[in-house]
Formats: sequence, structure tokens, C-alpha cells
Amino acid sequence: MRVAVLHDYLNQFGGAERVLQVILDVFPNADLYTLLYDKKKTFGFFERNIKKTSFLDNALVRRKHRAFIPFMPMAANFLRSRESYDLVISSTAGYGKGIAIRAPYHISYCHSPLRYAWEIDYLKDLPFAPWPLKEMIVKPIAKRLQVWDKRSSDCVNLFLANSHFIARKIHSYYGRDAVVIYPPVDTRIFYPDLQTSPGDYYLMVGRMLYYKRFDLGIQAFNRLRLPLKIVGQGPETAKLKTLVTSPRIEFVPFVSDRDLRVLYSGAKALIFPQIEDFGLVAAEAQACGLPVIAYRGGGAEEIVEERKTGIFFNEQRCSAVTEAVRLFETMPFDRAYIAARATKFSRFEFEKQLRGVLRETGFIYEA
Repeated sequence: MRVAVLHDYLNQFGGAERVLQVILDVFPNADLYTLLYDKKKTFGFFERNIKKTSFLDNALVRRKHRAFIPFMPMAANFLRSRESYDLVISSTAGYGKGIAIRAPYHISYCHSPLRYAWEIDYLKDLPFAPWPLKEMIVKPIAKRLQVWDKRSSDCVNLFLANSHFIARKIHSYYGRDAVVIYPPVDTRIFYPDLQTSPGDYYLMVGRMLYYKRFDLGIQAFNRLRLPLKIVGQGPETAKLKTLVTSPRIEFVPFVSDRDLRVLYSGAKALIFPQIEDFGLVAAEAQACGLPVIAYRGGGAEEIVEERKTGIFFNEQRCSAVTEAVRLFETMPFDRAYIAARATKFSRFEFEKQLRGVLRETGFIYEA
């Protein structure tokens, strides 16, 4: 069986790229098509599968891809191949499912419908103009992207969603149902170290983008004067550093997965104030037995079990985070229970469910 895998772009390495890795482990001989490819920023993980990229694939666009969002549908439409495939699998938060590689059957693992089309607040971190001016510019662009995104969804035979939160969006925007398969946590790397006692610090992890609300964590821990480690980097890094007034807030730009597991194991809790499509960081933390203090919204509601694997706060405000941390300090948590419950997010479960879907659709996977 010849398989093509489609992915939006590969100029960063995050949760979507971890999912792509597992899909390619299931289909190791698949051809991979993507709009952009940066070998260095993806650590060469996808080199053996890369088949073709789009006309946008150059150094400038790889560095500043958000500035080229209006051109990505065109790039997807023009990314074609003469190869013949039996199955297409797209791993996508928008553009991948629209790449013009065809097969008799298309399964789309959807991390999110195209955010820049349906939720234009995601464009607030673009640098080219103040938001009121950007809003006037991007609204017409968003309308065009909505038309393209809906049309590209018509090429999909079966949608898989990474959460019930996203399945509801797929139904709302595309009028389609979706099977929910949670993203895979590699429990060979992220597992509980129950011999290690937690340290005194709290943790935030992820790409530094405005919607991830690192600012709330920083503001809260400025007040609390408790230790906070912030792991990650991104376009908001410099701005976020200017918010820090507490000497107990530390930025950690990059760590390996194994070092990240050590940080998860040694932390008191993960601070998770954003609305995520799923929230792989929170699932990884739970797999290590780490409680999560999360905003009640998005995929976090499917990851955190209230007062058993973490706690929620109900407003994206500094005071709400502060109050939640103070409440958390008074509560006991069973780290062994947290890690055991997180096995439903394991790589094993993901592969089992993906193979089950393939069997049901007539594509029998042979190891």
C-alpha cells in the first residue's frame, strides 16, 4: 500500500510534529509532503520521508512564515505529484489537508481547523502593524481563507480530531463528524520518577506565543514570589522577559525530552493558563505524575481530572492564577494515580486506535 502523508509546515518542532513522528513510525515508507521544511529546526527527524515541498520553501518564509499566511492556500494547491497513492493521511491545523496530493481515500488528523480563518485573534502576534490596523487588513483575508478551508475539507473522507473540543469545531465549521483520538505521549520518555521528591518550583512549558498566556504565569509569580521555570522560546520571548520583576522566575530556552522529564518530575505543578486544542504539554506532565493547574477551557478539560490530577481556574486573569496556586499549596495529590490515569494519552493507545480506524475503513495495517 502506497501512502502519502501531508503536513502543514516543518519549520518548528512542537506537539503536531510529535504526532507526525508517530504517524510516520506507523507508515515508515510513506512519502511526506509539506509547505516548508527546515531540517535543523526539526532535528532531521523527517529527512528520510520528505518527498516534496512548496514554492514557498525558502529561508525567509521558514523564518517568518506567519507573514506569508495569505499565500499558503495557493502553495498547497500547487504542491502536486505524479506519484500514485492508495491512501493520504494529513496531519494538519489548516493547510496540510489542502495539499493537492490525491488518493482514493483521505484521512485527516485535525489538530485544529485553520485558526487564521476562523479565529483571527491568532493573528495578533503578527509584527507588521498595530492590531486595529491589522484587523482591517486580516478580516477580508480571513473570509477568503474560510472559503478555501471549507473547500479543502470536502476532499477528506474521514476526520480524526485530537480532542472533543476540536471535534466540535470540525462539526461547526465543516459540518462534519470526527473520531477523537488523543495525541500520543511517548511514555518511554515521559514517565513518573516516584523515587524523586518534588522540588519547590512551578513550571510552564511551550512555544512563546501570545495565546499561550505566559504573561499570566509571570504576573502571578511576580506576586507570589515562588520559583517558576519557563521552558521554551518563540516570538514573545523578549516581551515576556520585560514583565519579570521577581528574581525567582527563570527562563530555560531549550531542553531535551529527557531533561524535560526531569523538570516535570521535580516540579510542584505545571501552570497551564491557555486554551489549547488538546495540550500535549499537559498530557506529558501528567504522564510524569505532575499535577496541572489549568484554565478551564479547551483540551485541558479532557486532560485534567478536577482535584485528582490538578485543579482549574475559571478566568484568564493574574488573580485567578494566583488564587489557584494558593489553593493548590493546601492540597495533596497522588502522583502515581496521576501517571496511571495519563496512560490513556500514551503512544500505545494512539497507535492502537489509529490502526483500528484503518481496519474499519478497509486499510489493513501490516506490521
